[in-house]
Amino acid sequence: MMRPAVFLDRDGVINHALVRDGRPYPPLSLAELQILPGVAEALCTLRSRGYALIVVTNQPDVGRGTLSRHSVDRLHQRLQYELTLDAILTCFHDGAAGCDCRKPKPGLLLRAAAALGIELRASFMVGDRWRDVQAGQRAGCRTFFIDRGYDEEQPESWDYRVGSLPEAARIITESAAL
Repeated sequence: MMRPAVFLDRDGVINHALVRDGRPYPPLSLAELQILPGVAEALCTLRSRGYALIVVTNQPDVGRGTLSRHSVDRLHQRLQYELTLDAILTCFHDGAAGCDCRKPKPGLLLRAAAALGIELRASFMVGDRWRDVQAGQRAGCRTFFIDRGYDEEQPESWDYRVGSLPEAARIITESAAL
């Protein structure tokens, strides 16, 4: 049986992004990894409503050689330990690689849907950057844009604009109750 999912970007959605010169960057170590307030509770609420919880994240620093895959794997192990997640799917490629898994392309969402029996039209993508929103739209999901005020390109459109994952979770659970 197909079920709905909430696809989540990682940095800026479930954990703090390190902002420098108005742009977000990922934590590089476990010491820098901080889960955002209310995220664990929001994920528990979504899980209790039957949503699969799937992180889909671009981590191009691995492809660029400035961060090791081992470091990213350790961050993901910590997130899996502290949060209830069904999967974490990662694109390690730089934008020049032309892969189908780097957001804004929907490859990670499509792979998760096929592997985990996800109904994309009943699902949501929550992200803090235009690439996240566009990947969700291309996969057929409803989208949430967490506006962090970054000094970069903004999404052209979204279904919901919110300030945090807990706010998005509240909207998702309220709309499911109707």
